Amino acid sequence: MTEPAVHEGQLAPSPGCPPPHPAPRTPSLVLPRDSCDAHCHVLGPAALFPYAPDRTFTPLDAPKEQLHALHAYLGLTRAVIVQSSCHGRDHSGLLDALRSGDGRLRGVALIDETTTRAEIEGLHRAGVRAFRLNFLPHLRTPPTRAEIDSVLERVDGLGWAAQLHVRGEEIGALGDLVRTLPGKAVVDHIGRVDLADGQGGPALRSLRALLDSGDVWVKVSGVDRVSRQGPPYADAVALAAALVAHAPERVVWGTDYPHVNITGEAPDDGLLVDLVERIAPDPVHLRRLMVDNPAELFDFPSTH
Repeated sequence: MTEPAVHEGQLAPSPGCPPPHPAPRTPSLVLPRDSCDAHCHVLGPAALFPYAPDRTFTPLDAPKEQLHALHAYLGLTRAVIVQSSCHGRDHSGLLDALRSGDGRLRGVALIDETTTRAEIEGLHRAGVRAFRLNFLPHLRTPPTRAEIDSVLERVDGLGWAAQLHVRGEEIGALGDLVRTLPGKAVVDHIGRVDLADGQGGPALRSLRALLDSGDVWVKVSGVDRVSRQGPPYADAVALAAALVAHAPERVVWGTDYPHVNITGEAPDDGLLVDLVERIAPDPVHLRRLMVDNPAELFDFPSTH
């Protein structure tokens, strides 16, 4: 795979926004047909799709061509592109990327009380099937209940999932919110739990309780963010595997490419793919994780 190019108008990145891995390994795992990267981002290029003036970080450009090349290299044919907070509520870059997907791409939007129903319906026609609620203060002020209710009113009837971006200690407070949501909810990046507490810690007990409710899904993405050991992230992989075994019908996986707001260097995306075999060692669970579950959660065509 060729190294990503520097794009005209690219801005100096913030700390914590390193370039992608320069030479990701070729995965040894052959993924099932229609495997999905259920969490990735398209960023810029800034010259075409400027970053929001009030953003809390500036990434390196990671345009759709770069993402498509990575997915072809890794053997992924479907993807869910999550609107990044650095683009705010301007979904122009996301919409441009979705148009290039020939039905193989879905999107996750960032909307608020200023987003009109007409805009939301346009996002839906383009392939958006979820909205994200960021509760991490480094991305924005967490939404109030009134703001969440306003978003729910705007997406009513569309069947969108609620994507919840929280830190481990906040998972326990999600129960009341989840019970009021009209549809599915999915927790990002294993809830960004602190593995210092071990797999019996309060955050993980809360996460399993949410899974057991039947309406909550978990993205077993971001093992590099959660791990306290570094590559190959054995502690976080063990946690992800435990969650897949616990609720194989309500888990999805993603690369989190291009890995913004991290400490150190970007992970090797080829390694992340190979770790899927450890996260889901049962072939039936692996197919659910990579194909069937993202198809159900994000409304891809059935592959059966």
